[in-house]
Amino acid sequence: MELRSDMQASLIKHAAEDGDVTCAARVSTLGGEARYETSDDGAGLINYLMRDRHGSPFEHTSFTFYVEAPIFVAREFMRHRAGWSYNEESGRYKELQPVFYVPDDHRKLVQVGKPGRYEFEDGTELQRTALSRDLYSAYSWASEHYRSLLSRGIAREVARIVLPVGLYTSFYATCNARSLMHFLSLRTKNSSAKVPSFPQREIEMVAESMEEQFKKLMPVTYAAFNTHGRIAP
Repeated sequence: MELRSDMQASLIKHAAEDGDVTCAARVSTLGGEARYETSDDGAGLINYLMRDRHGSPFEHTSFTFYVEAPIFVAREFMRHRAGWSYNEESGRYKELQPVFYVPDDHRKLVQVGKPGRYEFEDGTELQRTALSRDLYSAYSWASEHYRSLLSRGIAREVARIVLPVGLYTSFYATCNARSLMHFLSLRTKNSSAKVPSFPQREIEMVAESMEEQFKKLMPVTYAAFNTHGRIAP
């Protein structure tokens, strides 16, 4: 059994540059004369599109990420449907590996306040110890019984029922810049956001990794996204 506290979001392939956005936008006024030019960063046009929420030019881009995260993170992730495509490893077709999530020492544990208006506090050392102990116990039990069911000839798709949502899964996620910005606006907490968001920390860890890739590939679009309050166009 393996315990992890990290999230992985690796960029596998992409077709995403700021010039893709400006070229797509200029076809509305230039028609077939619109051409992609790497020498033109299009900052003014991109800021205009972002400010006035002309979103379709940002859809002419593509990012494919490989994500490793606990099942509870993947299920929250896949609530994002518009502009996203997914393929996930299957517990029907492969034996699932006993790799489970345990929060690290920086994860705040105690929720304080009302739903929608709450914050998190660190919690006590006793609470942290109890969490680690009980997670290890639950994961060990689930892993042992999963293997036991498989050894008795129980089908993988049935045996997996005993496994908890702390089990790691892996999936491919493909999106465009517009759908990625919408994801980031909801799944990160940022002081520059016009509309505050309060994501669960684990999916925020995935989002932060994806945001770094977005920033590198489309720096002008990324800057405009932040300038205009981190609202997807």
